[in-house]
Amino acid sequence: MLIDNLRLLSAEAEAEAGQEPEDRRDIAERVSAAIENSRRYFLDCQHADGYWWFELESNVTITAEYLMLLTFAGVEDKEKSAKMANHILRQQRPDGTWAIYNGGKGDVSTSVEAYFALKLAGYPAEDPRLERARQSIIASGGPAETRFFTKIFLALFGQYDWKDIPSVPVEIVLLPPWFPLNIYNFSSWARATFVPLSVMLDAKPVRAVTQDRGVRELWGRDPAGGLRRRGEPVLSWKGFFAQVDKLVKATEESRVRSLRKKGLEQALRWIREHQEETGDWGGIQPAMVNSILALIVQGHEITDEPVRKGLEALDRCTMEREDELVLQSCISPVWDTALTALALSYSDLKDNHPAMVNACQWLAGKQIFKKGDWSVKRPHLEPGGWAFEFVNNWYPDIDDTAVVLMLLNSCGRQRFLKPENFERAVRWVLGMQGKDGGWGAFDVDNNVDVLNQIPFGDLEAMIDPSTPDITGRVLELLGCIDYPASSKVVRAALKFLKKTQEKDGLWWGRWGVNYIYGTWSVLTGLASINEDMTKPYLRKTVATLKRYQNPDGGWGECCESYANRRLRMHGKSTPSQTAWVVMALVAAGEGTCREAVNGVRFLLRGQGPDGTWEEEEFTATGFPRHFMIKYHNYRNCFPLMALGKFLKEAKGKDLSAAAPET
Repeated sequence: MLIDNLRLLSAEAEAEAGQEPEDRRDIAERVSAAIENSRRYFLDCQHADGYWWFELESNVTITAEYLMLLTFAGVEDKEKSAKMANHILRQQRPDGTWAIYNGGKGDVSTSVEAYFALKLAGYPAEDPRLERARQSIIASGGPAETRFFTKIFLALFGQYDWKDIPSVPVEIVLLPPWFPLNIYNFSSWARATFVPLSVMLDAKPVRAVTQDRGVRELWGRDPAGGLRRRGEPVLSWKGFFAQVDKLVKATEESRVRSLRKKGLEQALRWIREHQEETGDWGGIQPAMVNSILALIVQGHEITDEPVRKGLEALDRCTMEREDELVLQSCISPVWDTALTALALSYSDLKDNHPAMVNACQWLAGKQIFKKGDWSVKRPHLEPGGWAFEFVNNWYPDIDDTAVVLMLLNSCGRQRFLKPENFERAVRWVLGMQGKDGGWGAFDVDNNVDVLNQIPFGDLEAMIDPSTPDITGRVLELLGCIDYPASSKVVRAALKFLKKTQEKDGLWWGRWGVNYIYGTWSVLTGLASINEDMTKPYLRKTVATLKRYQNPDGGWGECCESYANRRLRMHGKSTPSQTAWVVMALVAAGEGTCREAVNGVRFLLRGQGPDGTWEEEEFTATGFPRHFMIKYHNYRNCFPLMALGKFLKEAKGKDLSAAAPET
């Protein structure tokens, strides 16, 4: 009966989508075969130590800044520079610009950094590719229209005036936790980056390059810099902070700054304390690059241990292929391993399979028992979470911790963690709940929104507030471990999610693109705690998801949806985003509806012979609107997860009622 009903549903779904049946096998058989193919791929590429680790792709500024760092430090390698330049050139758009994600429009800051890196690598201004880039950059306003970080790198080489760059006074590290502008009100990634930047901005170093390696030609006919960009309103928080910046600059060389020396000492102490034994800072490129630069401008030699280890840590983040060298903005082995093993678990791979055992053992060994920056606001909370990277003791995050705990719980947590360590991790997650009932990524109550308006916060990522996607993930964990749904913790989280729900029933996605990601995470979390999925506020969600299905059966949402709400839920169908919607429908009790089946068929058609899927699109974010990322594992682990959940949902059900009316 099950197979007959699945076959009927598949045929009806094909007819509704206007597609010819390309495979006469019933859908259950095809899903099982696809799962087996995907499993084989993942089992073949697991590291001997038990983890999985895939590329995390971003834009060319990450590699360009690495080239600039090596040049500034005096350790540039011509062969490495040539390979980095090859990568940068291959990402250039036909109009000469560079974008922040595949298929995106040209971005002036990204283009300026790419152009400068190519000049440093030895490319002449007369090169046709640079000529095209230069024309586009000048037409977009030139270096004056670039973001804060771009101007910093230009200033390091005498290509931009330090006086025209927003100040980050080193005294900021001395401000107490109760003060709104203290560093612990900044997001972890901003904090780890701006503390070393304050040291650089205090020193204002310049290591001039020869004219042929500079970028003065990018100024066109208007060589003026300036703090404010064109069109910025004066009567605004940005305008107010611009005036404050002028006051700070007026005191930079005066005796008024009596705490400058103390601030500088404290900033340098903070940088040294936050370096891991492996040389990393914060697990992210901006923190590592800027910390190395800060130490160098304060007199450290390349051979000094902190700088040497920092450079080695960056080198471990590079990926070399053929004649290209790319620096990743971050590496994601814990995240990749937990998601992959969880997907294999949902595909019904046995818990005692060596791949599962090895993955769980490896993850168990990555639990963090050291207090990090989060403890400033939670001083009495015991540590116990997991970070994203191989080593990042200062910044464990709620998202990774929740997924790791779900995996270990499903595989028999007592086999891999002592009961007290599992409970300690759960208590840490619960202790990081914000006053608003939600969870952020790395910190708690990190929500002083006005910080996004300060001049050096032009990426609008200065805070780490509670978000629906991570809150949904925590609820999913709590349901998996049978945490009481009637508890104060869960009730507060539900209140937060209802408050942040959009009018059409969707939820915004902070860490994945966009409403598809946020809504999937929330629905999965609500289903896990046994929320009644027939409630009107959730039926509205399901109806909206169905309404936005593409004609090919998949779902997609473009990165532009963060800046343009009219583009929400619009985009080319992708494997990862289609998988998220299929799982959202499964969570909502609609896992065998026509739309879900069409989504599954889209995934089946897209799988290659080696068990993988292709996906050019960026479906994740670092900073929404300004820094998009592409996890190369998402296109594979999430379809496997979705197919596994779909097959379990279909098993033993009479699907005849799901067939469309004739």
